[in-house]
Amino acid sequence: MATIPRLYIDAPLAASGLVALDDEQSNYLLRVLRLEDGAPVRVFNGRDGEWSASVKKASARRAEVTLTGQTRPQTGQIRPPLTLLFAPVKKDQTDLIIEKATELGAARMVPVLTERTQTRTVRTDRFRKIALEAAEQTERLDLPEIADAAGLDAALDALPEGMAVIFCDEAGEEAEAPWGGEAGRARPMLEVLAGLKGRPAAILTGPEGGFAPAERAYLRGRAETWPVSLGPRILRAETAAISAMTLWQAVCGDWK
Repeated sequence: MATIPRLYIDAPLAASGLVALDDEQSNYLLRVLRLEDGAPVRVFNGRDGEWSASVKKASARRAEVTLTGQTRPQTGQIRPPLTLLFAPVKKDQTDLIIEKATELGAARMVPVLTERTQTRTVRTDRFRKIALEAAEQTERLDLPEIADAAGLDAALDALPEGMAVIFCDEAGEEAEAPWGGEAGRARPMLEVLAGLKGRPAAILTGPEGGFAPAERAYLRGRAETWPVSLGPRILRAETAAISAMTLWQAVCGDWK
């Protein structure tokens, strides 16, 4: 059976409603998928659950959908209390972080500008579009919040009081040793997560080259911050973000 197309619509959804689609959505249904009048689709808006609908051509280039019934209610769909704080990297890698964080259930994402962040131009409008498409494809009933870029201090200060910050810290404390040596290494992430079950959390990953020494010292001395290790290899920034979120979901999130 062919998969029924699924769209996010920023409009109220109610029984027997008729909702006009924008140009991009109309083009996708009519010209890309070549759907005809009456073809089934599914729609959601992050507030009113998911609805079945049928396509109605308003013109050669514009489409509407007629709502035919709710398939999933919004109630009971509780997204995991997880925020991802990440330093933007190169375009394709940052796009991957946004896409996979949406798939993995992040409630909120914040681009963080650190001392070593190389990509300073952040297009949150692009990030929101990537997140929207990922939510459509992965059966989410909501969209993650994409915050504007912020400096490290500002991003942390904006977190709710008492939120646990899981700081992905790959370095040791020996300044002259490769990768910081073995002294002062963070505990394995799985070990730390065992003590954070039931708590809302923010995962913090750094840029290529890691956090600057002053940033790292600040994070290690900050209350409610847990440095964690992701293993014996240095991971790329996007790999670290995906790996950390996967571990959190498995231990503390909605994979249980």
